[in-house]
Amino acid sequence: MNTILRPAEAKLVRERSRFLAAALPVTTAEEVEEALRRLRREHHAARHIPYAYRLRSGAGRGSDDGEPPGSAGKPILSLVEGEELGDVLVAVVRYFGGVKLGVGGLTRAYRDAARAALVAAGVRPLVPSRRLRVVAEPGAVGALLSLARRHDGRVLSQRFTDRAEIELVLPEANAPLFQAAAFPWGEVREVSDG
Repeated sequence: MNTILRPAEAKLVRERSRFLAAALPVTTAEEVEEALRRLRREHHAARHIPYAYRLRSGAGRGSDDGEPPGSAGKPILSLVEGEELGDVLVAVVRYFGGVKLGVGGLTRAYRDAARAALVAAGVRPLVPSRRLRVVAEPGAVGALLSLARRHDGRVLSQRFTDRAEIELVLPEANAPLFQAAAFPWGEVREVSDG
């Protein structure tokens, strides 16, 4: 299985309708929902934001978001599955241009916009990874974030109360090294995806 190399966008115009596609890395359904909320806030005037996502587990789905059934989410999801991608969300924002494209025209436009975003994103092998949660004193956060970067970690969330809680994902091979190095600053636990 592969995933995208970096977040990317692409634009496509068909019969005055604008299609703005975004390919984004995601690892959980919660990250998918947060990315979609961000897109809806950014593009609040858009008529439709169909999408498809697929996680490394194979779980995923597509949504037509009000477009005719099967005209948007299904072609995007088919493209993602056909490229054997995981941990990816592809969403296409549509601004209606006044000319109806028909189901076939919509299907082609959504698929072509999604493909352009995936090409811009690039592809890399999906490396096995582990999710970890670190609980530490707030003063240790800077050192822990620096350590995570050195081990190719990606921060998923940070919460602060009287203690700091950081959730991150690291390549499987780097996780034990990070855990050993982080031990003096905080308690490190593995997070299950369930």
